Amino acid sequence: MFEVLYVTFWSHVKHGFFLIRYTLKSKFEKRAGWATLLLMSQTLLVKNCRPWGKASQDILVKDGLINSITPAGSTAVNAGQIIDAENQLIFPGLVNAHAHIDKNLIGQPWHRNELPGATIRDLVDYERKIQLEKGLSTRVQSQKDVEASIAAGTTHIRTHIDIDPEIGLTGFEGVLGTKAAFEDRLTMQTVAFPQRGMLIYPGTIELLEEALKMGADAIGGLDPSTVDRDPAQHINVVFDMAVKHGVEVDIHLHEPGMLGAFSVELIIERTKALGMQGLVTISHVFCLGMIDEAYLDRLIEQLLENDISIMSLGSGRGEFPPLKKLADAGIRLCTGTDGVRDTWGPYNYVDILERVKLMGYRSGFRRDEDVEMLLNVATYGGAAVMKDGSYGLEVGKAADFVIVPGEAPTQAVVELKPRSYVIKRGRVVAKDGELMAG
Repeated sequence: MFEVLYVTFWSHVKHGFFLIRYTLKSKFEKRAGWATLLLMSQTLLVKNCRPWGKASQDILVKDGLINSITPAGSTAVNAGQIIDAENQLIFPGLVNAHAHIDKNLIGQPWHRNELPGATIRDLVDYERKIQLEKGLSTRVQSQKDVEASIAAGTTHIRTHIDIDPEIGLTGFEGVLGTKAAFEDRLTMQTVAFPQRGMLIYPGTIELLEEALKMGADAIGGLDPSTVDRDPAQHINVVFDMAVKHGVEVDIHLHEPGMLGAFSVELIIERTKALGMQGLVTISHVFCLGMIDEAYLDRLIEQLLENDISIMSLGSGRGEFPPLKKLADAGIRLCTGTDGVRDTWGPYNYVDILERVKLMGYRSGFRRDEDVEMLLNVATYGGAAVMKDGSYGLEVGKAADFVIVPGEAPTQAVVELKPRSYVIKRGRVVAKDGELMAG
């Protein structure tokens, strides 16, 4: 007996869901059709895409992993979803390895910035004042940041979250809520961060410990000399917590010149003494762009010896690390957005390609190969810092990638066109610059 059935169902496939409508014309075809559907729902074929601007390829995805990469037109498969990239660029997912998604103003009425000063303390105190006056929800604001980030091609975020006795763990709990809500669309790491200081603010250490017990992936630190005014003790406490809880270290270091370089040496010493090679990142570290070449070369040698990563945004009014020199030496580099649309300033946004463009501009880079080096920092570099061994445009790796209009990688960085597709674990999560429904 023949019949027509219209079947609509949700199929869970490796962290993602596909809504499929299918027509069956007989009971026999119904049985065969279900089998075909189940096979198709696990496959995605991206046709005619150009990895890093090279020759056009077809990328076949099965169960959220890259199954094959073959010359365009050579893959014939009955895939559940087919995307024709029309010879657009494809990159692995963009990695924001340094964010503060807990305190943006995205979606809020425009904030007229009236900062009273430019010191870190001025910035932090003003930020807290405005947050309390506006009654901002960390859960709501972190979600707004994540939604905009995914739409712009970000598949990984490492975010620092303010923790101190005034707000307790409220911010951390809010970000954990966002992390859980987007776990199938974004890889997120959290850093317990003492933005207002640690030793100078009694009760902060205990709260940081609680955040680590709740699942923070790393412990942060902040300007050991200029904020806590006890560099050795500050660094000892941070590293002791990291060892105790088995997490990584990611220290904000804004300290200038020789003072900052002294802090770098202390961090190197603790890394070596505790055998934490490969588990430490120093963020901002402006001092590397302020010291003489001979001293810088010695520090680079020690950073390499202890496998310490450097995060730079290329930001600030003054010097910043010489990114090409560090990359050529083999230092693991990553980048991120830092805070976006917050009380510190109106300029930053979630687009990692925009960050690459700004770093290239500030570095004076003109050659495509140098801009592509920065793009590598914003992809493979960040993924390496986040220890994601499944990352990359290779067979067997997770199908996390972004499809962008353009003939060459540098063109994509310069023109900043909306991302055509963002794919996470084989699932389309954003299209034409817009987040897809969860």
